[in-house]
Amino acid sequence: MGWIIALCALLVLLIVILVFSFFAYRLVFYVPSKHKEDVYAIPDDEQYAHDRDKMISLIKEIDTLPYERVYCIAKDGIALSGRYYHTNDNAPIQIQFPGYKGSSIRDFCGGCKLARELGFNVLLVDQRAHGMSEGHTITFGVKERYDCLCWIDYAINRFGKDIQIYLAGVSMGGATILMASEFDLPKNIRGIVADCPFTTPPAIIKKVCKDRGYNPKIIYPFIYLGALLFGHFKLNAANSSEAVTHTDIPVLLIHGEDDKFVPCEMSKEIKNNCVSYSELHTFPGAGHGISFIVNHERYKNIASSFLEYCKNNKIENN
Repeated sequence: MGWIIALCALLVLLIVILVFSFFAYRLVFYVPSKHKEDVYAIPDDEQYAHDRDKMISLIKEIDTLPYERVYCIAKDGIALSGRYYHTNDNAPIQIQFPGYKGSSIRDFCGGCKLARELGFNVLLVDQRAHGMSEGHTITFGVKERYDCLCWIDYAINRFGKDIQIYLAGVSMGGATILMASEFDLPKNIRGIVADCPFTTPPAIIKKVCKDRGYNPKIIYPFIYLGALLFGHFKLNAANSSEAVTHTDIPVLLIHGEDDKFVPCEMSKEIKNNCVSYSELHTFPGAGHGISFIVNHERYKNIASSFLEYCKNNKIENN
């Protein structure tokens, strides 16, 4: 009789674990099919209140630009979508990756403008489970880093084997391109610009859990299990800080010193681990992902100088 009670208790425990893990997956990683993004939705946070009008103005500017809707197929078969903005024939291209649950033209309302001003053609992608791209699961860069390879192949196939490519990302997008930097990338990749990236998926998730009053030691195991069982990926399978120990691509890191979402210390850790040429520039008073908005002239000067360095210093990364 005792073993039956023990077995029932074990089954109840397993059911509870599965239920909590499922809800954790739905809350953190899942995006429903009918999700409709509002490109003008600015987070209701004090960090953005002062610059809300500037951001909306930049979003309107990019939202009215002509673009070509483009697609590629990810490693796992889902269709990925993006916007191609043509500036000049034979110009280098910058592939831009937005952040977690972010709109591409919102997250890059400043970055897209800057890239075009600096003479780049721009491929502004929708991350998987965002915008026009397919998929239901956000993986914090674990699968998105392979999507980065897909977009690189697309650019080379379309614009030719000699096309110069630069990767840019904000928040999770910045982590995505840094995680991809450890792959055997083609020589076309000349530089990486990562704005407020996080070090690892577990680190940023635990940090956010703590910020919201949840004990990470209790909550995180359910989140990890939810990702594994229902999202079919391991949260600890990719690491920005580790990836940059395997790349020779120049890296520019930018981070707002008042970033309350992704700590500035994460970019400092990545910079300390980077074995290639790297720069880290922090912006006083800037919140998460809005360093360009807070001081666009300084941002432009830093980016322009870095990109000029990449242009004049050929690397052998293949």
